[in-house]
Parts: sequence; structure tokens; C-alpha cells
Amino acid sequence: MAAATSELLTGWCLFGLALLAILIFSWVYVRKYQSRRESEVISTITAIFALAVALISSALLPVDIFLVSYMKNQNGTFKDWADANVSRQIEDTVLYGYYTLYSIILFCVFLWIPFVYFYYEEKEEDDGNTCLQVKTALKYTLGFITVCAVLLLIGINKILSCSSAFVPLDIPNKKNSTEWEKVKLLFEEFGSSHGLTALSFSISSLTVIGMLAAITYTAYGMSALPLNLIKGTTSAAYERLENTEDIEEVEQRILRIKSKCRDGRPLSSRDRRAVQQLEERLRTLRRRERHLETIEKSWWLKFCEAIRPLKIVWGVFFIIVALLFTVSLFLSNLDKALHSAGFDSGFIILGTNLTNPLNMLLPVLQTVFPLDYILITTIVMYFIFTSMAGIRNMGIWFFWIRLYKIRRGKTRPQALLFLCMILLLIVLHTSYMIYSLAPQYVMYGSQKYLVQSNKTVDGQPKNVTTFIAKDCDADAPEDQCIVTRTYLFLHKFWFFSAVYYFGNWAFIAVFLIGLIVSCCKGKKSIIEGEVDEDDSDMSDDELSAYYC
Repeated sequence: MAAATSELLTGWCLFGLALLAILIFSWVYVRKYQSRRESEVISTITAIFALAVALISSALLPVDIFLVSYMKNQNGTFKDWADANVSRQIEDTVLYGYYTLYSIILFCVFLWIPFVYFYYEEKEEDDGNTCLQVKTALKYTLGFITVCAVLLLIGINKILSCSSAFVPLDIPNKKNSTEWEKVKLLFEEFGSSHGLTALSFSISSLTVIGMLAAITYTAYGMSALPLNLIKGTTSAAYERLENTEDIEEVEQRILRIKSKCRDGRPLSSRDRRAVQQLEERLRTLRRRERHLETIEKSWWLKFCEAIRPLKIVWGVFFIIVALLFTVSLFLSNLDKALHSAGFDSGFIILGTNLTNPLNMLLPVLQTVFPLDYILITTIVMYFIFTSMAGIRNMGIWFFWIRLYKIRRGKTRPQALLFLCMILLLIVLHTSYMIYSLAPQYVMYGSQKYLVQSNKTVDGQPKNVTTFIAKDCDADAPEDQCIVTRTYLFLHKFWFFSAVYYFGNWAFIAVFLIGLIVSCCKGKKSIIEGEVDEDDSDMSDDELSAYYC
């Protein structure tokens, strides 16, 4: 039992180290993109917290799988210490973790982030009246709270509709019980009835939104990021030369138009609008000139030129990973299309008929903890970086309306909140993507169970009965294989699985379209997206020389 406790403690300690790394990464990531001139403490803390919670929930996945796998030996038998009570305690510990993290996610998505967003929206319109800003923000946030309540009620109704009458929560009223014991009893009751279903429905609904965000941003970023690394950027000296020629051309056009009024006649309204547009264009070109001049003289540009071969290697590696991921996802979806029970079952298959590279790799790595932890962390971080590349290239859109731009050191507080909200939803969807690629790994890890077999000697069957170890699957007895808590959250409702199935096809299609578009596009500007016509001259105070 002591050895078991030591191993389990090791797993949770590694989770703690991952937690620390996530907090540091979230802080650095948010600080990198937030505007230095419009920085707000509350929005910064909210963005860091939301991103960290999303990453922590994904980091709990390999811990869940490790704990259920560690309770069994490789020969298919349970370890001596893994009796029913110990197994239940371990499962409940992970369940409490998911309850806590997913409840915090619901709190962030439906209450905290909307409130902070609308607060700063009102602050820009009515600066000074804090009480009015808070009231208006709460009024708009009430709509999000209503949506959350509706989702929870729908989830609970899925259980209540299956019973003839409402059954109240069975929480024993013990006078000597502590508050923590009462909370544990509440968690256990929720885990066996209403709470798990309600929370699962709400999280699955958010995961569908995350799927749409992944299709929009991540699929495109998976092609744009590696190809941009391979192609590189245009030369700062060449861009500066072109920019100088553009400045001279615009100045000459302005002089030609203004020469029309030398005899004292006023300019026509059409000419005045043309001059105004050209002057705005001239201000933008002069800001580009200042940016390019600073970058051309910076030591960072020389450093980027020195590591150019390394960036090409990374680009090739990322495009290989993207193709491997897409092929694995295609084979997984093809397997569901050919061998599943169809739409009414959510395209769920019992077992794997068409294997894929990740489905083979994860169960092997899982036997040597924490190699699978490292791989899943790599997949999640790859999703984050490719999503960020897609968002930065496209901006944040609502249908055909562009809401915000995401730029290093110039992102407004509201845009930062939108960014972390999108990344939070994408990371939620990552757990299902991993299940799509490796269902055996996510459900059972490396567990095995015993199957009765007749022994043969020299090709002749004997009456000796033996047991052989077989990988856990849907045919295994319930008391022989323990299903992860992650799977319970992911597959409470078949229609969400059906939506994810079609979403995977859309993801593959958008990736292929993005790959074609990225191949046809030329090199990016070295200051791509950093200078726009709607920027003020004060934005030059936020100039950063760290471009590659």
C-alpha cells in the first residue's frame, strides 16, 4: 500500500508541476499580447485565470488515465491494494477535480468574463460613473447567467424525464458530520445522478462552441503557422525602399490635387475627400517608415536572420505534425463512418477497426508515465499556438464583422478577454479531439482484463482452463475495467458525439483549404498587422523591435 501511495503521489506531484508551468505560461502569454498603454489589472487577471483553468482541465486528462491504469497489473489482475473502496476513492478524487474545474469554467464563461468585458465597454463610453458601469455590466451579464441556468436545467431534465417522479437528493443529516463530509456526500450524490448529467450537458454545449472556434481558427492556423515559418518574412531594407517610394507617390498625388486651387477656387467635395484619404494614407506610411527603420537597426533582426535555418526546420516539423494529425483524424472518422451504428448512436464504435498513428502511440507511451503526459501537453500547446496563429492572421470576427485585432503588445482589454475565451473553448474541445484519435486510451488507458481460454497441448484441446490478459474494451465486464471520469463527461449525450463527428470532417476540410491558401500567398511583411490606418500616432510608443 505504501508503494501504491508513493506512485500515486508521484502522479499528483507531476500534475502540480504542470500546474505551476501552466500559470507561468498563461502569465507570459497574456502579458505578451496585452496593450501596454491600455492595460487593465482586472482584465489581465481574468484572462490569465481563464486560460490557466482551461489548460489545467486538459492536464487532468492524463492523470485520470494514469490512475485507472495503475490500479491493475499488466497480467489483467487488480493490485492487492486496489480494492473496491480504494478504487472508489481514487475515482472520486478525480471526479471532484473535474467538478471543480468545470464549475469554474462555467463561472468564467457565463459570469466573470462577460461582466469584466461589459464593464470595460461601459467604461469607455461613460468614464467616471463606476456605479452605473457595474449596473449596466450586470444587466448584460444576466443574459449569460440565464443561458447557463437553462443548460443546467436541460441536463437535469434528461435524467428526470427517464423517471416517473422527481427523486430528491439523498443527503444524510448527521449531527456530528463536518462541513467537508457534507460537501463530499453532495459531490457523491451529484456524481451518481443529477449533477454529473447537468454539468456534462453544459460543458458539452461549450465544447461544441469550441469545436466551431477550432474549425475557424485552429484548422487554418495549423497550415498558416508552419508555412509562414518556412517562407519567412520580407526583407526590412526592401520593405523600407518600397515604403519610401509609396510615400513619394502619395505626396505627389496630394500636390497634384491641391494645385487645382492655385487660382483661388476651392476644392470640390470629391477632391477634399481624396486629399483627406491620401493624408491618412501618408500618416500610415510614415508610421511604417519609423517601424521599419527601428527594426532594420535592431540586433533582434540579426538574431532572427541567424536562426533562419532553425525556423525552417521547425516549420517542416510543424507541417509534418499537422499532416499526421489530419491523417489520424481522417482515419478515425472513416472508421466511424464504416463501422459505427450510425447517427442515432452518435457514430460511436466499439473498438478500433482502422488504426491510426496516434491511437497506436498513446497506449504505448502511457505504460511509461509521464511520456503520455508530455505528448498530450505537446498536443494541447500545439493547438494553442496554431489557434493563436489563426486568430492573429484573421482577427476576431462575428460572422462578416471584424470585432478585434490581436497584435503583440497592442491588444485591447476587451480583445484580450475574447482571445482567452476562444482559447478556453478550444482547449475544452481538445479533450474530445484526443478521444477521437485514441478512444481506447481515453476510456481505459493500459488496463487489461482476464479472458477464459482452454489450454491446448500439441494442437489437442485439454480440459485445463487458463486465463489470458486482453486489452480492456466495450466487451469487458464492468467489474474488470474502470472507465475514466473524462469519458463519462464526454459521452453522456449521443447527439453531441454526432455533432463532433461532422465537426471533424469540417475541420479536415478547412485545414486543406487553409493549406492551399497559405501555399498560394507570398511572404508576410516583417511588420504584418502592426501598423494599421486606424492606429493613432501614440501607438508608436508601443513599438517593439521583436519581429521575425
